[in-house]
Amino acid sequence: MPSRDSKPRSRAAPAKVRYAVVGLGHIAQIAALPAFAHARKNSELRALVSDDVTKRKTLGRKYRVSHLATYDEYDSLLRSREIDAVYIGLPNHLHRDYAVRAAEAGIHVLCEKPLAVTVEDCEAMIDAAERNDVRLMTAYRLHFEKANLTAVETVRSGKIGQPRFFSSVFSMNVEPGNIRLNPIDEGGGTLYDIGIYCINAARYLFRAEPEEAFAWSANNGEKRFREVDEMTAAVLRFPGERLASFVTSFGAAATATYRVVGTKGDLRMDSAYEYAEPVKMTVTVGEKSRERTFPKRDQFAAELIYFSDCVRTGKNPEPSGREGLADVRIIEALYESAREGRPVTLPPFEKRVRPGMRQEIRRPPVRKPQLVKVESATGD
Repeated sequence: MPSRDSKPRSRAAPAKVRYAVVGLGHIAQIAALPAFAHARKNSELRALVSDDVTKRKTLGRKYRVSHLATYDEYDSLLRSREIDAVYIGLPNHLHRDYAVRAAEAGIHVLCEKPLAVTVEDCEAMIDAAERNDVRLMTAYRLHFEKANLTAVETVRSGKIGQPRFFSSVFSMNVEPGNIRLNPIDEGGGTLYDIGIYCINAARYLFRAEPEEAFAWSANNGEKRFREVDEMTAAVLRFPGERLASFVTSFGAAATATYRVVGTKGDLRMDSAYEYAEPVKMTVTVGEKSRERTFPKRDQFAAELIYFSDCVRTGKNPEPSGREGLADVRIIEALYESAREGRPVTLPPFEKRVRPGMRQEIRRPPVRKPQLVKVESATGD
């Protein structure tokens, strides 16, 4: 097997970007694998990587994929010339290792969020991509989804006046044994899994980076929450004396909403962070409210189409690795605040590019596939 330090190979832009899906857990099976059918114009599912032989063989047959690899065979696959990119859907603490190894082999990386567990890990991934001239993208599917992009444009237009505060609630009842309940230092916990959506939304709606973070965590003592926060409440202070607050929970009924309140009105999103159901937006200015419902779409196909285009053209993707880093540094600060019971100052962070309607990509929703040896977080 070639050394990981081998220089990456050079190649011409492929007609279709050939992917290996690394990790065959719930998100890969329910969304990423089916998405290739809607991204076939520039994306091809070429390989599957898992240590579970049943998953490999069953899903290989279903999606007509002949290149099946274990994790021990990952480096050989990277250098096989059979793939151009990897989609990493592994547990959060493994993102750095598998992304860096891919980059060093000259393979492009589309990595699920959070990009990694620590700022140090994120920086290592970004550095590896830059050194080896490969594209690295953080899989923020909402950056291509019409409902949230419409919210961005509505706030930006000034329709609700100057946005003053953001509030959000994102919760679910997570079954014991689910990977989300892994220790926080392995990327388990509410902030890495669902709080990241609230943080990212506040950042793109305010079009700014927070300066200070404060958080409180609570735990009702159930066994399933032995190594993670049951719930966390957070407040972020943004430039211009604006505030973003949110509560995330693994022990409450399913909710996913956010609200932006401005000097003239407010905007509310229901099912804001979901990919398997419609999203409703309500804009209120004065005494007039307008509701709009956005049908569900294949948000994962949109990611694939966009990333493949970046790979083929050499364009740097956005959401980039730095977009992923921006949220991870905030998550680290919030958990530090919760541990120490004090606000944490965030150092300056420059991020000029924000999501906008120009990035919208529409594809029809996928039918829920039959899952192989995997269950959702809530057991549904």
